[in-house]
Amino acid sequence: MSDIINSIIMGIVEGITEFLPVSSTGHLIVTQEILGFKGSDTFEIVIQLGGVLAVMWFYFQTLWQQASNIHSDKEAQRFWMGVILAFLPAAFVGLALHSYITEYLFNGVTVAISLIVGGIVMWWIEGRPQPVQQTTELAHVTPRQALAIGIAQLCSLIPGVSRSASTIMGGMLVGLNRPTATGFSFFLSIPTLGAASLYSLMKDLDGVGEHGLLNISIGLITSFVVSLLAIGWLLRYVSKNSFRGFAVYRIIAGLVILALTYSGFLQVSA
Repeated sequence: MSDIINSIIMGIVEGITEFLPVSSTGHLIVTQEILGFKGSDTFEIVIQLGGVLAVMWFYFQTLWQQASNIHSDKEAQRFWMGVILAFLPAAFVGLALHSYITEYLFNGVTVAISLIVGGIVMWWIEGRPQPVQQTTELAHVTPRQALAIGIAQLCSLIPGVSRSASTIMGGMLVGLNRPTATGFSFFLSIPTLGAASLYSLMKDLDGVGEHGLLNISIGLITSFVVSLLAIGWLLRYVSKNSFRGFAVYRIIAGLVILALTYSGFLQVSA
């Protein structure tokens, strides 16, 4: 299969799974193995930026308005202080453990177990009684809630857990309703994914040339377009539905990956 087609497939997988609570890293690891496409870390980082750009495009009007009035808009200041507060735990811990995680946890068994456990936790959270008073506006997310979401995001450092799942479920646990928790997760992705991508790119600029500028560009554009569609779809979905469907998918996907790994069909390792 040509690298161009592989780049498109990888971009589609990244775009769909980055913001759905199913783990983009886990799906990319397995997809690479199935395709026999040994993409570099830099390739994956660049197509991940497509998701960041999609969030910025989707919320462009809001971001522009906030940036224009940030000096006087107390709600915008409070909101972005919350986003930064939520970003810091993963920034520090991820930087400290990046090499260890890459070397020891990027494998099929870790991804499978993380998907299954995450699915069970998601099912449990959705089954809990909803609090009488919920946070229904992004501007009303408190620093305490933001920090709790940031701590929950630490779980996503394990491949297969999902950044979206950990932050959305963390938000729901501390009183955000589904749409607000989902929206906060989207905004949190801007510094989280952006910083991770820039850090990794600075460490491996030479990796950009491994697959050619054309292939990387195709993967980036594909990821951007598909991410944009996924963001809009997920916001519509969570306004009327729970995440239990994703919980079931995670458990089934985890069991399948586990079976394929132990059967030798998938030989996913770091």
